Amino acid sequence: MDDTRTMRERMLAGDLYLADDPELVEATRAAQDLAATYNATTSRQEPLRRLILEQLLGAVGEDTDLRPPVQVDYGTNIRIGARCFANFGLLALDVAAITIGDDVQIGPNVQLLTPTHPVEPEARRAKWEAARPITIGDNVWLGGGVIVCPGVRIGENTVVGAGSVVTRDLPANVVAVGNPARVIRSVAEA
Repeated sequence: MDDTRTMRERMLAGDLYLADDPELVEATRAAQDLAATYNATTSRQEPLRRLILEQLLGAVGEDTDLRPPVQVDYGTNIRIGARCFANFGLLALDVAAITIGDDVQIGPNVQLLTPTHPVEPEARRAKWEAARPITIGDNVWLGGGVIVCPGVRIGENTVVGAGSVVTRDLPANVVAVGNPARVIRSVAEA
């Protein structure tokens, strides 16, 4: 391969990369250590919890609350807006950027999955991976157990029903449910 970029640069560009690259392995281990420390805190340790969260994530807005346990790949590729809430068990695999707007509500055991893997057997056997970013607009509500797949954008004010699997973009101001998630109605403005 003629590419002179580091595996981290390839990963962040959305190109094929090897996750077992030593720099990436160390970054993942550091994130896992911080997540474990965060997950061991209680709600009575809010100042400490906030400090750890600010070290773990790329950005976190004011009055945002993520209930432990939280799991990430790197953490640094996640940006969460203000006044967001994530219930227990958020899994955010941030191989590519995960951008979450303001006032987002995330139910328990939600998965935000940016990694992709080659369909071709030889590339998969060689451990090549890639990723596509996820963007969640302002005031979105993801019900419990929702899975958001790589490359998905969810528009503002959209509600995704519990257990749904979001495989493609959802527009703003709709309710979507199912596997794969499909729009079932509009959200009326209050």
